[in-house]
Amino acid sequence: MLLRAAWRRAALAATAAPGPRSAEPTRGLRLRVADHAPQSAVPSDTAAAPESVLRPLYMDVQATTPLDPRVLDAMLPYLVNYYGNPHSRTHAYGWESEAAMEHARQQVASLIGADPREIIFTSGATESNNIAIKELEAAIQPDTSLVSVMTVNNEIGVKQPIAEIGQICSSRKIYFHTDAAQAVGKIPLDVNDMKIDLMSISGHKIYGPKGVGAIYIRRRPRVRVEALQSGGGQERGMRSGTVPTPLVVGLGAACEVAQQEMEYDHKRISKLSERLIQKIMNNLPDVVMNGDPEHHYPGCINLSFAYVEGESLLMALKDVALSSGSACTSASLEPSYVLRAIGTDEDLAHSSIRFGIGRFTTEEEVDYTAEKCIHHVKRLREMSPLWEMVQDGIDLKSIKWTQH
Repeated sequence: MLLRAAWRRAALAATAAPGPRSAEPTRGLRLRVADHAPQSAVPSDTAAAPESVLRPLYMDVQATTPLDPRVLDAMLPYLVNYYGNPHSRTHAYGWESEAAMEHARQQVASLIGADPREIIFTSGATESNNIAIKELEAAIQPDTSLVSVMTVNNEIGVKQPIAEIGQICSSRKIYFHTDAAQAVGKIPLDVNDMKIDLMSISGHKIYGPKGVGAIYIRRRPRVRVEALQSGGGQERGMRSGTVPTPLVVGLGAACEVAQQEMEYDHKRISKLSERLIQKIMNNLPDVVMNGDPEHHYPGCINLSFAYVEGESLLMALKDVALSSGSACTSASLEPSYVLRAIGTDEDLAHSSIRFGIGRFTTEEEVDYTAEKCIHHVKRLREMSPLWEMVQDGIDLKSIKWTQH
């Protein structure tokens, strides 16, 4: 507990402006100093003071997570002093980087109950998915099939019955792949107990660095995959290219921290999640929680606010970093295909907001977000003719709309 508190204070202090602090902290907002002037290589006594900028509080951890300070500490030596190529076998620089890479492989494997030889480093979950699915599709025969399932959905937080699916696939000798980017380090996973043949992992979803991930590939019974690219044959020929030692060290450290703190994080995030949901739903009618309330990861909350356009609400909540869905498809103005797939009406799908609660989210941030959300939903509804009609007892579904 004391260590966690110290790290949280250190993380916040790292982004705070130098100098005396105000006696009354700005609620819900983190202060970050940004210097927008061109940088000079030579210090100047007459340089203007940096401009202080208030940044929104962060509630979008399904898109990406902040780097845990402990992960940064593990990475720094390999960014500055230990910079050897881990595939150089003729000198100490290569040996020390290789040792760090293999230690990181062990850390990743330990988190999911795998053999380190079954872990292949990649650039992230997208590449891992492509490696897995490309070969599995090629292996399909008339009497076989491929199963690929997301362990935890990144939009609504629903957990799939991975162990049951794995058992079915194993009994029928079908390969089973899961994209566990949103689940690794957050819920217990064991590739052997769950009979998973391939698993995709992403570093930046578990408070590690961006640009690195891993794929678990079962050795016994052996799953053979075809490399996406040719090259020097690194990573047992499955992923050629020099392994970036600082990034994989960061991934390994993130996995080790997650394994140590998973239970604590889950309890704390569950408490904050319940606090946010209750505050909003107790103060606003016609709010729908999307997804299965029982089989659900608490850090991903997707709410639909009837009679409010989701994009309008996001713009109103400009001091909170939120999302209306997956960052992978955020450029599209179409309603979430995930919400449509579970039967959500198009109007409700357009009114959905995803709240992400993570390791560094505070109770004050949750309260601030809930209060702001309640205020702006009420304000936007007062401007909505549809809301006014509903208050007058009119059933909107009974109205026949015409186009002009």
